Amino acid sequence: MASSLESNKIAAAVLTAGVIAMMSGFAAELLYHPQELEENVYTVAVAEGGETAEAAVAEEPALAPIGPLLASADAANGETVARKCTACHSFDEGGPTKVGPNLYDIVNRQITNYDGYSFSEALVAKADQAWDYENLNGFLHRPRDWAPGTKMSFAGLRKESERADLIAYLRSLSGSPAPLPE
Repeated sequence: MASSLESNKIAAAVLTAGVIAMMSGFAAELLYHPQELEENVYTVAVAEGGETAEAAVAEEPALAPIGPLLASADAANGETVARKCTACHSFDEGGPTKVGPNLYDIVNRQITNYDGYSFSEALVAKADQAWDYENLNGFLHRPRDWAPGTKMSFAGLRKESERADLIAYLRSLSGSPAPLPE
């Protein structure tokens, strides 16, 4: 008999909660009267020709060339920026492959030319390219935009100066550093 009373209490509590919710809805309708505006406060410009607002959205401007910034880049600061990368990459000559490949002597190396590392399909598709200054700049800016489908989960470096410093540091990691672009 005790369990029957408990069931009744639970059922009464659920019904009471439903009635209270319904009554609060009615009370809100009585207290709040929304007014329809004669004219929209915010107007949305639609391009002529029937294009939708989505199609009219301007594309993000192209990345500025990194060459001019490399002339004044600070490799020592780039080494500091590279600390973000040490969890996944090594920088020493002959260093180990971690989650990502070793980055020693990467400037002007073919993109997938590294033994002992399985590159993503996104980078394999770019195997005919080299890690030149502009490719490094694009990849370091937004890896997933530059190579959609890459395994690299790093969000990227938004500041041009940080990218230039990091690329200058990567350039210094070589027995014979690549010449700077003109």
